[in-house]
Amino acid sequence: MYGPERQQEILRLARDAGRVDVLSLADRFQVTAETVRRDLKALDRAGLVRRVHGGAIPAGRLDFEPDLSEREATAADEKDRIAAAALAELPDGGSVVLDAGSTVARLAASIPVETALTVVTHALPVAARLAGHAGIDLHLVGGRVRHRTRAAVDAWALRAYAEIRADVLFLATNGFTARGGLTTPDLAEAAVKRAAVAAARRVVLLADSAKAGQEHFACFGSFADVDLLITDTGLGPADKAAIEAAGTEVVLV
Repeated sequence: MYGPERQQEILRLARDAGRVDVLSLADRFQVTAETVRRDLKALDRAGLVRRVHGGAIPAGRLDFEPDLSEREATAADEKDRIAAAALAELPDGGSVVLDAGSTVARLAASIPVETALTVVTHALPVAARLAGHAGIDLHLVGGRVRHRTRAAVDAWALRAYAEIRADVLFLATNGFTARGGLTTPDLAEAAVKRAAVAAARRVVLLADSAKAGQEHFACFGSFADVDLLITDTGLGPADKAAIEAAGTEVVLV
């Protein structure tokens, strides 16, 4: 396959899936990762895609938001490692807020049966995982449920978070950069995340490294709001250093 043909196919894949990554493309086309990076650079110069950490998204799709099933299947091994490491951050007999996100849902599913906690969440998948846990005092925040994320948003959710003060928030994000902070495609979801940050004494961000360098429409915080980032070893040294310079501890798993 010639370069222009490969680039057209990469563009089609990006538009169909909302995102492409370098390593998967290299394997698909049986070329080196550097060749794929050159293709993405050419497409970026043409204004057809926008480069992000590890790959690219279609131009004009900064608000792209994959559905729940797609997020569950993406970076599954990395998310499992992040969730396992996050167990060490659970307060002994304390209270936590669990945000809406596939990695946070993995954390919820892995909480040991002997754990005693008060848990507050606006995420239906998280609540479903914990509803049968005998040691957990579960509080489900209400509101309008977004179909794409199964998360409650709007005034009810914001009022509920204004009334609590939890020990730890386990936070999710669609994208993060040291300079641009934490972002998500939806303004209503961003508002609830912002309220959850304000409702906790300690904030632990759970995010795989593919989200590094991604910026979405709605910003809901900065790394000044985050005490600890747990991510995978794919996070680049420069990104790690910049985040740590903002005052956030970074753990790679």
